Amino acid sequence: MARPYWTGNLQISLVSFGVSLYVATETKSQISFHQLSRRTGERIRHQKVLESAVENNEATTAVEKDEIVKGYEYSKGQYVIIEPSELENLRVPTKHTIAVSQFVDKADLNPEYVEKPYFVLPENDSQTETYGVIREALVKSGKVAIGKVAFSGRENIIAVVPAGERGMMAYTLRYQAELRNHADYFRDIKSTAVDQDSLELAETLVKKMSAKFDLGKFEDAYEVALKALVDAKVNNMPVPVEEEPRPKMGKVINLMDALRKSIGEESQAGNQTGKKPPKSEKEPQKGKIGLVKGQEKGLEKASGKAAGKRKSA
Repeated sequence: MARPYWTGNLQISLVSFGVSLYVATETKSQISFHQLSRRTGERIRHQKVLESAVENNEATTAVEKDEIVKGYEYSKGQYVIIEPSELENLRVPTKHTIAVSQFVDKADLNPEYVEKPYFVLPENDSQTETYGVIREALVKSGKVAIGKVAFSGRENIIAVVPAGERGMMAYTLRYQAELRNHADYFRDIKSTAVDQDSLELAETLVKKMSAKFDLGKFEDAYEVALKALVDAKVNNMPVPVEEEPRPKMGKVINLMDALRKSIGEESQAGNQTGKKPPKSEKEPQKGKIGLVKGQEKGLEKASGKAAGKRKSA
């Protein structure tokens, strides 16, 4: 198991127990690039040098790592130096404690607030009992614990929820001021009347294409194509090119015909794979989308609420 990203206490009123946070995501890309000189093919190296040397075209010498400190520009060209030890000793109580301040309904946690997921584990075996009690309380109540914790150079809002059969997850959340106002983007959309026949066809198409959400079925096609390009160049093979032109993005001339054709194609695809059509077009198929696969009922209820807000915007 990887080393914990953060270790401290999770505190709820007078209840406190040790937990560790582990980053729940990782980069799976297999292709990475370096910067090279086109003329010589040599790798380019970047050095940190004094600004004055660059401006005066003087011989530049790399500044050593231990000479570099952070500085805040309080006036043009005027800086105050902040020492690493001063940052370490900032008076922020949440550096070592996730301080839970309230519990909210899962439906109130809109997906646009969610930033990054973490696995939450008890710090050691002696913390497991309290960990389990708090987790079960969240399951029974259907609530999310909201608190604050300081790491990564800032104090983060954090949500803690039960996940899987025995665990919990935490999600750092964006501050409200960090979210742009959707009205600034949606208000210029032209208001149009929705044709009832087109709407019914669109609803039928949605139902026919509905399925249980499975992230494992998705693959990064860009990564696959990039690897094919690199392999071809390494082995002196012809470079693969896009065979089909990209579909033209534009106004659909006949929406009704496009919807009918789409429904027909989906029906044929379903029959070829042995997929049974829905019993009734008026009876939507059941399916749930969660932020984390396996999370108990997840945070998917928030998606419906957020969609309602966007529709009314």
